[in-house]
Amino acid sequence: MDPISLEELALLEVLVEIDHASKAVQTKALQARLADAGLVEAGDDGELKLTDAGIERCKSLHHRVRADREAAEVLKEREQSGEAAPTGE
Repeated sequence: MDPISLEELALLEVLVEIDHASKAVQTKALQARLADAGLVEAGDDGELKLTDAGIERCKSLHHRVRADREAAEVLKEREQSGEAAPTGE
């Protein structure tokens, strides 16, 4: 499995900032893209808030980051102990 992409990391950062009521989304174009993707919606006060899909996407990206970090630690431990990495064959 490939590590999480920079685009996904950037999306996670934006979603987290929206969730924390930060002014992360400065451009209307990005707001529209996030809304079109069903990840955010405007609240009663006009501020962006995460939809259920946005919350689930955020959770998924958090899990992916955590899994990548754990995989890197396992590989590092194997390298330090002299174990061969699995070839996937």
